[in-house]
Amino acid sequence: MKTGTMKLPLHGGKAPSWLFNRMKVLAKEIMAMMATEYTNTEILKRISDPLWFQALGCILGFDWHSSGVTTTVCGALKEASKVLGKDMGLYIAGGKGGASRKTPSEIEKTSDTLGIDLSHLVYNSKISAKVDNTALQDGYQLYHHCFFFTKDGNDWAVVQQGMNEEERMARRYHWCSRMDLDPVCEPHAAICCDKRRPSLNLVDKRSGKARDVIAELSSEKPVKLIKDIKKLREHASKTRLEYDLPARHDILKDDIDLKRLEKIFLKTYETRPAGFEDLLSIRGVGPKTIRALALISELVYGVEYSITDPARFSFAHGGKDGIPYPVDRKNYDTSIEILHKALKGSKISRTDKIKAIKRLTYFYDEQKRSSKHIK
Repeated sequence: MKTGTMKLPLHGGKAPSWLFNRMKVLAKEIMAMMATEYTNTEILKRISDPLWFQALGCILGFDWHSSGVTTTVCGALKEASKVLGKDMGLYIAGGKGGASRKTPSEIEKTSDTLGIDLSHLVYNSKISAKVDNTALQDGYQLYHHCFFFTKDGNDWAVVQQGMNEEERMARRYHWCSRMDLDPVCEPHAAICCDKRRPSLNLVDKRSGKARDVIAELSSEKPVKLIKDIKKLREHASKTRLEYDLPARHDILKDDIDLKRLEKIFLKTYETRPAGFEDLLSIRGVGPKTIRALALISELVYGVEYSITDPARFSFAHGGKDGIPYPVDRKNYDTSIEILHKALKGSKISRTDKIKAIKRLTYFYDEQKRSSKHIK
């Protein structure tokens, strides 16, 4: 279910070491405090909420609206989990670029350490990335994948991000496990971006029939499929498909290598996937394969698919680029100290300190209401 959108322009650079070191410590204290208040299931729900996640990035002092908040916040949380993981029973794998490809091995390492079979989590990590890069083709290439999971393997969440270099924009995808989760039908907790564009969205609930037909087509003989694609090329050269197909037109004419595609179709034909999810899971089945099958299902068989597709927390410590003001290091360190002390000592005193921090929230809200009334 889509729960919100926000601007995520691509920004270069990274958090300076003095700030990232503080972000790791503050993230650890925040996570430790949350562990005293919520279950890991609830914590993962919050991480999969794009507005909550963005607010956390602002609290940690990163840019309130840049793409870097995703990679930096996930990096800080992962470092925090190295300290708190065993105590909280919450683990994080993956990251940006090359680190994202290590997600399966990191999950397997945790599995060996805990002595629990977590192979299903490796699959969930892979299928979530495959869905957002292949079944949902919106012009954003994934470059970041972070997988959050509990020690029993029952709950997990994904925060991953794609980049569109031409438009200088990023799109963040949030996943959260649930009992009725279907990875190929409305799986997202949210998709966040400030621009909408025509996309091949085969995980929309309205694309159910298209998914079924595409899965069936993948079991067809490659010769027949290649013949159908050639028909599409001829059709595209005779008609101007300007209403919603310019991206598809380019792919059909310039990008699809029929010889390579025929090899993939041979593989799917021999594998005979039971459904769309099984098709996505086949190694080598990428965006071009799925797009070609989607085109055939629509233009040859008449099956359509869907083409639809909190900055106040930045005032807590400021932002890396000086917006709304430069990070106040003294204030940042004070926040870390207050949270750290609140979690030290006896259970009774800790509860009292946390309640005191909560009262600050009520006081802040009351002050806001009073100021509005005065105005």
